[in-house]
Amino acid sequence: MNNQDERPENRLRKELPDEVPAPAAPAEPAPVEPRRTPVDPGRTPAEGGEPPLTGRQRLINGVWPPRVTRAQLIVAVLLFGLGFGLAVQVASNSDSDSALRGARQEDLVRILDELDDRTQRLEDEKQGLEKQRQELQSSSDQAAEARKQTAEKEKQLGILAGTVAAQGPGITMTVEDTKGTVKADMLLDAIQELRAAGAEAIQVNGVRVVASTYFTDSGKTVSVDGNKINAPYRFQVIGKSQDLEPALNIPGGVVQTLEKEQATATVERSDKIVVDALRQVKQPDYARSSSR
Repeated sequence: MNNQDERPENRLRKELPDEVPAPAAPAEPAPVEPRRTPVDPGRTPAEGGEPPLTGRQRLINGVWPPRVTRAQLIVAVLLFGLGFGLAVQVASNSDSDSALRGARQEDLVRILDELDDRTQRLEDEKQGLEKQRQELQSSSDQAAEARKQTAEKEKQLGILAGTVAAQGPGITMTVEDTKGTVKADMLLDAIQELRAAGAEAIQVNGVRVVASTYFTDSGKTVSVDGNKINAPYRFQVIGKSQDLEPALNIPGGVVQTLEKEQATATVERSDKIVVDALRQVKQPDYARSSSR
C-alpha cells in the first residue's frame, strides 16, 4: 500500500459512493394565453377568478338597487310633511301680502295716513279720560260733576248699544247686487272694516248694527239679526269720513272684493248722517253689576 493511498483525503474518497449525475429537468411547455371573459360587476374575484371591481362599480352596487329601511322611510315622510307645511305657509303669506305689493305709492301713503289717524284718535280718547279724571279731582262739587259725566256717558253708551238715535258726519255706502252674488260674510267684512276705521254708529237697511249683530245668508238675500234685507244694501255710518272712505277703498278691501263678485259699491261723504233705527234694551239674565 502506497503512502499516497494512506492519505486521509484518498481514504475518504474510497469510503464515499460514486457521484450519480442528476437527471435532466424536463423542458417547460410554452405558456398558454388564458381565455379572457367579460367581467360581471356583480361577481367578486373569489367567485369568478376575475379582477376586483373598481371604486365606481362598488359605488353603483352600493346605491342601486336602493335599500330603504323603516327608519329612513319615517324620516322621509316627516321631512315631506314639514316641507309641505312650509310651502303652504309661504303661499298663504304671499296671498295676504299680494294686494299691498301691487298697491300704488299713493295707496300705501293713504294706508299709512289711516293708521296715523287711528293712533291720533286713541291718543285723543286717552287725553279726554285724563281730563275727566282731573275735573273730578278738582271740582268743588264732585257729586254734581260726577252726575253730569254719568249722564253724558249714558248717552254715549246708548249710541253704542243702539238704544239712542244719533246724527253726525259720516258716509253712505250703497251696494248694488243685481246678480245675487253678495253673501253675508262680505257685508260683515264691511262692518268690521268700518268699525276698525272709527265708525261710531251704523245702520244697514233700517237695522241698527250693535256689538251683538250677526249676518246670515237667507236664500239669495241676507238677514241681519234675523231681519231679512234685500239689495241694494245701504250702509249709513257716522264717523270721520276722511277715515271711513279710504278704509273701504284700500287695495284688496271691501269695494274691490264686491267688484270681483260683479257687485258695485258707491261711497258718498256727508256732513249729516242720521242713524235712527233703535234696539230694544235687553236685560241680562245672569250678569249683574259687581259695583256696590
